[in-house]
Amino acid sequence: MKFYKGIATALGSGYFPVAPGTAGSIVGSVFLFGLNSMLDSCNLGTAPILLIDALAILFITFLGVFAIKKVHEVWIHDDNKIVIDEVIGVWIASFALPIQWHYYLLALILFRLFDIFKPLGIRKLDKMQSDWSVMLDDVLAGVYALAAFWIGLFIYSHLISLCR
Repeated sequence: MKFYKGIATALGSGYFPVAPGTAGSIVGSVFLFGLNSMLDSCNLGTAPILLIDALAILFITFLGVFAIKKVHEVWIHDDNKIVIDEVIGVWIASFALPIQWHYYLLALILFRLFDIFKPLGIRKLDKMQSDWSVMLDDVLAGVYALAAFWIGLFIYSHLISLCR
């Protein structure tokens, strides 16, 4: 059970006494930024880094749902300590971003906003009572955060070009 709790709590960050979801999101964001920075310093190129990120998201999503299923045997549904879903959500929000800390910070903030306010179907997923629903509401929040990032960047870049 310790293994599953370690996964579900994102290596213990879910035990943080204040805002464990935010703590898990920060851990996930810092980990992904560090991994991608390391891979980038090895001159792997963009495509291999994206493939590694995509495979990590898929693998940890499935491992996370399995861990969630196991910890639901001893914890309440979607217990605050379960933050692996926040890790996946912020990884999706940060997918394919330029490897610069301020982009990852903005992705983290956007993800947390979507995760906290739960618009556009996120709340509906959150209210479902399955092991997958624990993960999927954060997956959707991550997708929305990623879309909002790129839309915002597109608008910003066009506004800047209009001012020149």
